[in-house]
Amino acid sequence: MTISKFDRRTFIVKSAAGIAVASAIPYVFSQPVFAASKAETVDVVALGNTELKVSRIAYGTGTRGWKHESDQTRLGVKKFVELSQYCFERGIRFFDAADMYGSHSYVSEALKVLPREKVTVLSKIMTYTREGWYEAEPFDKCFDRFRKELKTDYVDILLMHCMENGQWPAANKSFMDAMSKAKQDGLIKAVGVSCHNYEAMVEAASNPWVDVMLARINPYSVRMDGTPDKIMSVLETARKNGKGIIGMKIFGCGDLVKENEREQSLNFAIKSGNVHCMTLGVDNKEQVDDNVSRVMRIARG
Repeated sequence: MTISKFDRRTFIVKSAAGIAVASAIPYVFSQPVFAASKAETVDVVALGNTELKVSRIAYGTGTRGWKHESDQTRLGVKKFVELSQYCFERGIRFFDAADMYGSHSYVSEALKVLPREKVTVLSKIMTYTREGWYEAEPFDKCFDRFRKELKTDYVDILLMHCMENGQWPAANKSFMDAMSKAKQDGLIKAVGVSCHNYEAMVEAASNPWVDVMLARINPYSVRMDGTPDKIMSVLETARKNGKGIIGMKIFGCGDLVKENEREQSLNFAIKSGNVHCMTLGVDNKEQVDDNVSRVMRIARG
Protein backbone atom coordinates (compact mmCIF):
# COMPACT_ATOMS: atom_id res chain seq x y z
CA MET A 1 0.00 0.00 0.00
CA THR A 2 1.43 3.40 -0.89
CA ILE A 3 1.65 6.23 1.56
CA SER A 4 2.75 9.85 1.74
CA LYS A 5 2.88 10.34 5.47
CA PHE A 6 3.43 13.82 6.96
CA ASP A 7 2.20 16.34 9.47
CA ARG A 8 2.29 20.09 8.90
CA ARG A 9 6.06 20.37 9.26
CA THR A 10 7.67 17.02 8.83
CA PHE A 11 7.30 14.39 6.19
CA ILE A 12 8.15 10.96 7.57
CA VAL A 13 8.01 7.82 5.55
CA LYS A 14 8.30 4.25 6.70
CA SER A 15 9.40 2.06 3.85
CA ALA A 16 8.79 -1.67 4.06
CA ALA A 17 11.18 -4.40 2.96
CA GLY A 18 8.61 -6.88 1.80
CA ILE A 19 5.77 -6.51 4.27
CA ALA A 20 7.44 -7.02 7.60
CA VAL A 21 10.58 -4.82 7.74
CA ALA A 22 10.43 -1.05 7.93
CA SER A 23 12.80 1.87 8.35
CA ALA A 24 11.99 5.57 8.81
CA ILE A 25 13.19 8.28 6.40
CA PRO A 26 12.68 11.96 7.38
CA TYR A 27 11.79 14.53 4.76
CA VAL A 28 11.06 18.18 5.55
CA PHE A 29 9.04 20.61 3.43
CA SER A 30 10.44 24.11 3.75
CA GLN A 31 7.36 25.51 1.96
CA PRO A 32 4.16 23.96 0.69
CA VAL A 33 4.12 23.55 -3.06
CA PHE A 34 0.56 24.85 -3.18
CA ALA A 35 -2.23 25.67 -0.79
CA ALA A 36 -4.58 22.73 -0.33
CA SER A 37 -8.18 23.82 -0.77
CA LYS A 38 -10.44 22.09 1.72
CA ALA A 39 -13.40 22.88 -0.54
CA GLU A 40 -11.97 20.69 -3.26
CA THR A 41 -13.03 17.08 -3.55
CA VAL A 42 -11.63 14.17 -5.50
CA ASP A 43 -13.57 13.21 -8.61
CA VAL A 44 -15.41 10.00 -9.50
CA VAL A 45 -14.24 7.69 -12.31
CA ALA A 46 -15.60 4.67 -14.12
CA LEU A 47 -13.75 1.51 -13.09
CA GLY A 48 -13.26 -0.20 -16.45
CA ASN A 49 -16.26 -2.20 -17.61
CA THR A 50 -17.42 -3.05 -14.09
CA GLU A 51 -20.23 -0.47 -14.10
CA LEU A 52 -18.84 0.73 -10.78
CA LYS A 53 -18.19 4.44 -10.24
CA VAL A 54 -15.45 5.03 -7.65
CA SER A 55 -13.50 7.93 -6.23
CA ARG A 56 -10.16 8.38 -7.97
CA ILE A 57 -8.46 7.87 -4.60
CA ALA A 58 -9.18 4.96 -2.27
CA TYR A 59 -8.49 5.17 1.45
CA GLY A 60 -5.79 2.54 1.83
CA THR A 61 -6.13 0.77 5.18
CA GLY A 62 -3.08 -1.49 4.88
CA THR A 63 0.03 0.62 5.38
CA ARG A 64 2.58 -1.84 6.79
CA GLY A 65 -0.36 -4.22 6.94
CA TRP A 66 0.10 -7.85 7.88
CA LYS A 67 -0.81 -10.22 10.71
CA HIS A 68 -4.22 -8.51 10.88
CA GLU A 69 -3.03 -5.01 11.72
CA SER A 70 -1.76 -1.91 9.95
CA ASP A 71 -0.83 1.71 10.59
CA GLN A 72 -4.47 2.60 10.04
CA THR A 73 -5.82 0.11 12.59
CA ARG A 74 -3.14 1.24 15.03
CA LEU A 75 -4.84 4.66 15.02
CA GLY A 76 -7.63 3.11 17.07
CA VAL A 77 -11.30 3.00 16.17
CA LYS A 78 -12.16 6.60 17.10
CA LYS A 79 -9.40 8.19 15.03
CA PHE A 80 -9.98 5.75 12.16
CA VAL A 81 -13.66 6.68 11.98
CA GLU A 82 -12.92 10.40 12.24
CA LEU A 83 -10.41 10.14 9.41
CA SER A 84 -12.88 8.11 7.34
CA GLN A 85 -15.47 10.86 7.77
CA TYR A 86 -12.93 13.45 6.68
CA CYS A 87 -12.01 11.38 3.63
CA PHE A 88 -15.71 11.15 2.78
CA GLU A 89 -16.04 14.93 2.99
CA ARG A 90 -13.11 15.31 0.57
CA GLY A 91 -14.72 12.87 -1.87
CA ILE A 92 -12.69 9.76 -0.93
CA ARG A 93 -15.52 7.26 -0.68
CA PHE A 94 -13.66 4.07 -1.41
CA PHE A 95 -12.19 1.78 1.28
CA ASP A 96 -9.30 -0.52 0.29
CA ALA A 97 -9.40 -3.16 3.02
CA ALA A 98 -8.15 -6.72 3.47
CA ASP A 99 -8.37 -9.56 5.94
CA MET A 100 -4.59 -9.45 6.29
CA TYR A 101 -4.75 -5.82 7.43
CA GLY A 102 -7.30 -6.49 10.15
CA SER A 103 -9.24 -3.46 8.92
CA HIS A 104 -12.71 -4.96 8.44
CA SER A 105 -14.03 -4.12 11.89
CA TYR A 106 -12.70 -0.56 11.56
CA VAL A 107 -14.40 -0.08 8.20
CA SER A 108 -17.63 -1.42 9.72
CA GLU A 109 -17.48 1.25 12.42
CA ALA A 110 -17.00 3.92 9.74
CA LEU A 111 -19.99 2.55 7.84
CA LYS A 112 -22.15 3.21 10.89
CA VAL A 113 -21.77 6.94 10.25
CA LEU A 114 -21.35 6.93 6.46
CA PRO A 115 -24.06 6.06 3.92
CA ARG A 116 -23.26 2.53 2.74
CA GLU A 117 -24.81 3.10 -0.68
CA LYS A 118 -22.38 5.96 -1.35
CA VAL A 119 -19.25 4.04 -0.33
CA THR A 120 -17.27 1.45 -2.30
CA VAL A 121 -15.82 -1.35 -0.17
CA LEU A 122 -12.99 -3.47 -1.54
CA SER A 123 -11.50 -6.39 0.34
CA LYS A 124 -8.99 -9.11 -0.43
CA ILE A 125 -9.00 -12.79 0.41
CA MET A 126 -5.93 -14.96 0.78
CA THR A 127 -6.32 -18.23 -1.09
CA TYR A 128 -3.20 -19.92 0.25
CA THR A 129 -1.51 -20.35 3.61
CA ARG A 130 1.80 -18.69 4.30
CA GLU A 131 3.36 -19.67 7.59
CA GLY A 132 3.71 -16.74 9.95
CA TRP A 133 1.49 -14.55 7.78
CA TYR A 134 -1.88 -16.09 7.11
CA GLU A 135 -3.89 -19.27 7.47
CA ALA A 136 -6.24 -19.70 4.50
CA GLU A 137 -9.87 -20.76 4.99
CA PRO A 138 -12.45 -22.21 2.59
CA PHE A 139 -14.15 -19.45 0.61
CA ASP A 140 -17.66 -19.77 2.07
CA LYS A 141 -16.43 -19.68 5.64
CA CYS A 142 -14.06 -16.81 4.96
CA PHE A 143 -16.48 -14.67 2.94
CA ASP A 144 -19.24 -15.14 5.49
CA ARG A 145 -16.84 -13.91 8.16
CA PHE A 146 -15.86 -10.93 5.98
CA ARG A 147 -19.46 -9.76 5.70
CA LYS A 148 -20.06 -10.22 9.42
CA GLU A 149 -16.92 -8.23 10.25
CA LEU A 150 -17.80 -5.50 7.76
CA LYS A 151 -21.47 -5.61 8.82
CA THR A 152 -22.57 -5.39 5.22
CA ASP A 153 -24.65 -7.74 3.09
CA TYR A 154 -22.39 -7.31 0.07
CA VAL A 155 -18.83 -6.40 -0.86
CA ASP A 156 -18.41 -4.15 -3.88
CA ILE A 157 -15.04 -5.58 -4.99
CA LEU A 158 -13.39 -8.79 -3.79
CA LEU A 159 -9.88 -9.65 -4.94
CA MET A 160 -7.75 -12.73 -4.46
CA HIS A 161 -4.78 -11.33 -2.56
CA CYS A 162 -1.10 -11.53 -3.56
CA MET A 163 -1.09 -13.54 -6.77
CA GLU A 164 2.56 -14.50 -7.23
CA ASN A 165 2.73 -16.48 -10.48
CA GLY A 166 1.03 -16.82 -13.82
CA GLN A 167 -0.61 -20.12 -12.87
CA TRP A 168 -2.97 -18.54 -10.36
CA PRO A 169 -6.16 -19.46 -12.30
CA ALA A 170 -5.43 -23.19 -12.14
CA ALA A 171 -4.34 -22.99 -8.51
CA ASN A 172 -7.42 -21.07 -7.41
CA LYS A 173 -10.24 -22.50 -9.51
CA SER A 174 -12.41 -23.37 -6.52
CA PHE A 175 -12.12 -19.84 -5.14
CA MET A 176 -12.84 -18.33 -8.55
CA ASP A 177 -15.93 -20.49 -9.00
CA ALA A 178 -17.21 -19.57 -5.54
CA MET A 179 -16.56 -15.88 -6.11
CA SER A 180 -18.37 -16.03 -9.45
CA LYS A 181 -21.36 -17.63 -7.71
CA ALA A 182 -21.35 -14.92 -5.02
CA LYS A 183 -21.22 -12.30 -7.77
CA GLN A 184 -24.15 -13.96 -9.53
CA ASP A 185 -26.07 -13.89 -6.22
CA GLY A 186 -25.42 -10.17 -5.79
CA LEU A 187 -23.07 -10.56 -2.84
CA ILE A 188 -20.10 -9.22 -4.81
CA LYS A 189 -20.23 -6.64 -7.60
CA ALA A 190 -16.79 -7.22 -9.12
CA VAL A 191 -14.02 -9.82 -8.72
CA GLY A 192 -10.34 -9.86 -9.53
CA VAL A 193 -6.79 -10.12 -8.25
CA SER A 194 -4.07 -8.24 -6.44
CA CYS A 195 -0.86 -8.88 -8.39
CA HIS A 196 2.62 -9.27 -6.90
CA ASN A 197 4.32 -10.81 -9.91
CA TYR A 198 4.77 -9.87 -13.57
CA GLU A 199 3.43 -13.14 -14.99
CA ALA A 200 0.43 -12.88 -12.66
CA MET A 201 -0.29 -9.43 -14.07
CA VAL A 202 0.04 -10.61 -17.66
CA GLU A 203 -2.46 -13.38 -16.98
CA ALA A 204 -4.87 -11.02 -15.22
CA ALA A 205 -4.77 -8.50 -18.06
CA SER A 206 -6.38 -10.97 -20.46
CA ASN A 207 -8.21 -13.43 -18.22
CA PRO A 208 -11.97 -13.05 -18.81
CA TRP A 209 -12.77 -13.85 -15.16
CA VAL A 210 -10.99 -10.70 -13.94
CA ASP A 211 -13.07 -7.55 -13.55
CA VAL A 212 -10.55 -5.61 -11.46
CA MET A 213 -6.79 -5.83 -10.97
CA LEU A 214 -4.67 -4.14 -8.34
CA ALA A 215 -1.18 -3.45 -9.71
CA ARG A 216 2.06 -1.93 -8.45
CA ILE A 217 3.03 1.01 -10.63
CA ASN A 218 5.44 3.96 -10.44
CA PRO A 219 8.05 5.41 -12.82
CA TYR A 220 11.05 4.33 -10.72
CA SER A 221 10.66 0.51 -10.63
CA VAL A 222 10.44 0.72 -6.85
CA ARG A 223 8.80 -2.35 -5.30
CA MET A 224 7.33 -3.28 -8.65
CA ASP A 225 7.06 -6.43 -10.74
CA GLY A 226 8.95 -5.19 -13.79
CA THR A 227 10.19 -2.03 -15.47
CA PRO A 228 7.75 0.88 -15.72
CA ASP A 229 7.45 0.43 -19.49
CA LYS A 230 6.74 -3.30 -19.19
CA ILE A 231 4.17 -2.84 -16.45
CA MET A 232 2.46 0.03 -18.24
CA SER A 233 2.25 -2.08 -21.39
CA VAL A 234 0.45 -4.80 -19.42
CA LEU A 235 -1.90 -2.25 -17.90
CA GLU A 236 -2.66 -0.86 -21.33
CA THR A 237 -3.65 -4.35 -22.46
CA ALA A 238 -5.80 -4.74 -19.35
CA ARG A 239 -7.51 -1.41 -19.94
CA LYS A 240 -8.26 -2.28 -23.56
CA ASN A 241 -9.76 -5.54 -22.30
CA GLY A 242 -12.11 -3.60 -20.05
CA LYS A 243 -10.42 -4.36 -16.72
CA GLY A 244 -10.77 -1.92 -13.88
CA ILE A 245 -7.22 -0.96 -12.86
CA ILE A 246 -6.32 0.24 -9.38
CA GLY A 247 -2.75 1.44 -8.88
CA MET A 248 -0.81 0.71 -5.72
CA LYS A 249 2.77 1.44 -4.61
CA ILE A 250 2.41 4.78 -6.39
CA PHE A 251 5.01 6.21 -4.01
CA GLY A 252 7.01 2.98 -3.90
CA CYS A 253 5.82 1.89 -0.45
CA GLY A 254 7.21 5.15 0.94
CA ASP A 255 10.59 5.07 -0.83
CA LEU A 256 9.66 7.90 -3.21
CA VAL A 257 9.41 10.80 -0.79
CA LYS A 258 11.06 13.71 -2.58
CA GLU A 259 8.84 16.34 -4.12
CA ASN A 260 9.83 15.59 -7.71
CA GLU A 261 9.50 11.83 -7.13
CA ARG A 262 5.98 12.13 -5.81
CA GLU A 263 4.96 14.52 -8.56
CA GLN A 264 6.40 12.26 -11.25
CA SER A 265 4.81 9.18 -9.71
CA LEU A 266 1.34 10.71 -9.70
CA ASN A 267 1.81 12.13 -13.19
CA PHE A 268 2.97 8.75 -14.48
CA ALA A 269 -0.06 6.93 -13.14
CA ILE A 270 -2.76 9.50 -13.82
CA LYS A 271 -1.69 10.74 -17.24
CA SER A 272 -1.03 7.25 -18.59
CA GLY A 273 -4.75 6.73 -18.95
CA ASN A 274 -4.19 3.12 -17.93
CA VAL A 275 -4.80 3.53 -14.19
CA HIS A 276 -8.40 4.34 -13.31
CA CYS A 277 -7.81 5.06 -9.64
CA MET A 278 -5.26 4.49 -6.90
CA THR A 279 -5.06 3.43 -3.29
CA LEU A 280 -3.14 5.73 -0.95
CA GLY A 281 -2.64 5.01 2.73
CA VAL A 282 -3.24 7.96 5.05
CA ASP A 283 -3.30 8.45 8.79
CA ASN A 284 -4.05 12.16 9.23
CA LYS A 285 -6.10 14.92 7.64
CA GLU A 286 -3.09 16.76 6.25
CA GLN A 287 -2.25 13.74 4.11
CA VAL A 288 -5.80 13.64 2.82
CA ASP A 289 -5.71 17.33 1.89
CA ASP A 290 -2.39 16.99 0.11
CA ASN A 291 -3.38 13.85 -1.80
CA VAL A 292 -6.67 15.32 -3.00
CA SER A 293 -5.10 18.61 -4.09
CA ARG A 294 -2.17 16.96 -5.88
CA VAL A 295 -4.21 14.30 -7.64
CA MET A 296 -6.88 16.72 -8.82
CA ARG A 297 -4.35 19.31 -10.00
CA ILE A 298 -2.64 16.65 -12.13
CA ALA A 299 -5.91 15.09 -13.32
CA ARG A 300 -7.13 18.48 -14.53
CA GLY A 301 -3.80 19.40 -16.13
